[in-house]
Amino acid sequence: MNMVVRSIDVGFGNTKFVVGHSDKDIKCACFPSLAYTSAKDPSVRPSAERRRTVAVPIDGLYYEVGPDVHLAADNFRATQLHDQYVETPEYLALARGALSYMKVDVIDLLMVGLPVSSFQARKGFLERLMTGVHALGGGKTVEVRRAVALAQPQGALVYYTAAYHKQRTIEHEQSLIVDPGSRTFDWLLSRGMRLVLKVSNSVNRGMSDVLKTIAQEISSEIGRPYSDLPAIDTALRTGKPLLIYQKPFDLTPILPTARAVARGAVSSMMEWVTEDYSIQNVILVGGGAFMFKDAIKAAFPNHKIQVVREPMHANVKGFQIAGSNLMEAESQESRRDAARQ
Repeated sequence: MNMVVRSIDVGFGNTKFVVGHSDKDIKCACFPSLAYTSAKDPSVRPSAERRRTVAVPIDGLYYEVGPDVHLAADNFRATQLHDQYVETPEYLALARGALSYMKVDVIDLLMVGLPVSSFQARKGFLERLMTGVHALGGGKTVEVRRAVALAQPQGALVYYTAAYHKQRTIEHEQSLIVDPGSRTFDWLLSRGMRLVLKVSNSVNRGMSDVLKTIAQEISSEIGRPYSDLPAIDTALRTGKPLLIYQKPFDLTPILPTARAVARGAVSSMMEWVTEDYSIQNVILVGGGAFMFKDAIKAAFPNHKIQVVREPMHANVKGFQIAGSNLMEAESQESRRDAARQ
């Protein structure tokens, strides 16, 4: 019987998850890491008002999460950008929302991730939190029989090794994985596949800081508070103009202040990563890769910067590969034990 392995990466900006895995492809999906609460189940609204969300019941409240969660938004943007994020009901709602979209009843192994700075302190807690039977709403449940947490950039290292066919050489190389996320800017140094945790860390200087800096500059220009961070993010990623009061707003004069945020994060990393001449692979992943790429290149002028394909999903794809490899290794060990008996 095939064992079911799935992966979730609940980030501060987006919740990424695996919905299917074959030898040729890992199918991923995502939705914003936002959860809005209500006392009544919002999924029972009339069909004309329904949206692509699920209502997750936790402690007497319903947490609405999913791709159309912005339609449930009020004036307060319910983000959870703090170090205890993993311990909040919002985190659990996002994770259970991802489980709901996987459409399976049992998961034999669930892989999850944590920022580098909180990995050692919260690994055990997160594994316990995600193990067991989870109520998904509408009378549906899923059983997670086992959960394993990895540092988020560790997933990217696994994905890079597999996607770029580095299995034979990576063991003899030193790699730096840089992961600019929404809230945290993570980096991880490895020798082969072994982590060098004393040189790996995170700083709270991610894409949300870039977007807030731009929003502050826009506010000064238009003379009133501006807070549509998703609109700024879309404009930066697509190159399409940001519309304010129905007119295109030129972000070009503001971009140097945004790039200064990225340089500050990279400077913090370089205080830890001092022996850059020993690094063979500099791997850039994460949803903020496009904004931080120039600062990384400036910090490593003698290196080729490898920006992986689909950088936002690199971590969760690596989790999936690592989980599948773990299950296969354990299965082989069981077969060997049975043969010796």
